[in-house]
Amino acid sequence: MNDLQALIDSYLDYCENQKRLDSKTLKAYRIDLEQFVTSISVSQVSEIDVAVLENYISSLHHKYKAKTVKRKLASLKALFHYFEYRDILDKNPFNKIHLKFREPITLPRVIPLHTIEALLSVIYRQCSEAPTLYQQKNALRDAAVIEMLFATGIRISELCSLRKEDINLQEQSILIYGKGAKERRLQIGNDDVIHTLKNYSKEFFPQIQRCNYFFVNQNGNVLSDQAVRRMINKYASLAAIDLHITPHMFRHTFATSLLEADVDIRYIQEMLGHSSIHITEIYTHVAMSKQRDILTEKHPRKDFHI
Repeated sequence: MNDLQALIDSYLDYCENQKRLDSKTLKAYRIDLEQFVTSISVSQVSEIDVAVLENYISSLHHKYKAKTVKRKLASLKALFHYFEYRDILDKNPFNKIHLKFREPITLPRVIPLHTIEALLSVIYRQCSEAPTLYQQKNALRDAAVIEMLFATGIRISELCSLRKEDINLQEQSILIYGKGAKERRLQIGNDDVIHTLKNYSKEFFPQIQRCNYFFVNQNGNVLSDQAVRRMINKYASLAAIDLHITPHMFRHTFATSLLEADVDIRYIQEMLGHSSIHITEIYTHVAMSKQRDILTEKHPRKDFHI
């Protein structure tokens, strides 16, 4: 069998049933590989050589940023590694291609701590002053979500997929299933956060039991990431916050705040669930920026008159 599309279908089946990749990874692979098939002028694996790949890589660079090209090529390289592994190809054309990317360093966008405090204050005020029980419960749930995002640095996809059994409020810990089916356990160290999570869990107990997910809406359905984004926008507007806040910015703020508090970067790597320390090191650039502000504003040399 040499038909490219048929072999890709076989590869995706292998990824799903043998490698046990999660649905989001499989979806990304499928999109990237279908794009490859429709972009090249050959349909047989044996016809794919270095020139075909180099032309395709060049076309990607004209359409996408370096980070996206890098991800799409990682999907493609994995496919050709499979071809090599299954002896479908005698020689892998990727072995003769030198790939080098110059990705611009994009510093993570963080939320000022006073802004998070203002956001939470508005949510708790909504909770205490809500005119109806329905609105009160929604505000309590929203407070629990924001507190969890900031307390743990959890990804929005990880938060929405938390099961009821992943949360142990007595031991103040959560079990997170991250990228690549990696598990990590995190402690929640703040009593006020635990208090909010316990109140939420009590109020939404029937819905949580019925849905089996921890964060749910009042209809008993799992909370979606879009619902969380709308929630953040709603309270940012109520708090008159101009900054556009995304769920991932809580993760960036969590990591940067710990780094600025002199927490070892390897502990932060573990808490974030990063596979490599190099991914976590992006936050050192933010910490250096903070260091520059401190030394500019606080160092006594600024008061010298010479």
